[in-house]
Amino acid sequence: MSRRTEPLSNLLHQQFYVENRGGAGGLIGAQTVASAAPDGTTFVVSGIASHVIAPAISPNPGFDSLRDFTHIAYLGGPPVVLIVHPSLPVNSYSDLIAHAKGLPAALAYTSPGTGTHGFLFAQNLARRENIKLTHIPYKGAGPAMMDLVGGHVLVGSITFSSAAQQIRKGTVKALAVSSEKRLPNFPDIPTFKELGYDDLVSETWFAFSGPANLPVEMVSLLHREITTILQTPEVKKRMALDEIEVKLMTSAELTQYIAAEIARWAPLAKSLNLTIE
Repeated sequence: MSRRTEPLSNLLHQQFYVENRGGAGGLIGAQTVASAAPDGTTFVVSGIASHVIAPAISPNPGFDSLRDFTHIAYLGGPPVVLIVHPSLPVNSYSDLIAHAKGLPAALAYTSPGTGTHGFLFAQNLARRENIKLTHIPYKGAGPAMMDLVGGHVLVGSITFSSAAQQIRKGTVKALAVSSEKRLPNFPDIPTFKELGYDDLVSETWFAFSGPANLPVEMVSLLHREITTILQTPEVKKRMALDEIEVKLMTSAELTQYIAAEIARWAPLAKSLNLTIE
């Protein structure tokens, strides 16, 4: 199914449509754009799932996330939040780690799915803290949150935008968030950074990308117009509701950022011997 994207269509006086090509952790949609002609007709909403994690765990992703794309504009991304069911007798991140170390077996946790950013974030924590975790996989954050709220699983590493409503209601407790600073709408949740983990500042980011070798003039035009849209009051308000941080990056800076994310997360993903769901 396709749907029109109004803001970009209106600014550029051209029709842009979204065509969902899901599957394989985002590889299918990314492959389509990687093999497309650089004529300005085919683009992809790239992200940490499709351009960092999925290529790292796929035996044949069909593209190189840097060489085969022109990365145009950073769109934003929510942080990861570590949450627990209220029945779990912990009130802080240090409480949770102590609880996990005192268990005779591995602590069960959930995420939006095996190989997602939330999954990798928790695995990173497990290695850092020398604790054992057992992953309870779900196909998406929605089902994972439902079972967290129901108490069927007691710990979650979830994209903040998926957990925000339940955090507000108090049906889950937030222990720490991966944002650079405390979130304005959730000032009581500490960041991993202030807990002493400077390198755990991270977000489940998304970007606007096209095939390699797009004309420079086209990249400049798209970057300018997308940046304009992201700074409109309506979009900023909508982003703020999900605690999505928008960073202004040039195309070159975005490419460097993606390269750094690959260097950061791909080795961990590969070491876990994961498979594409």
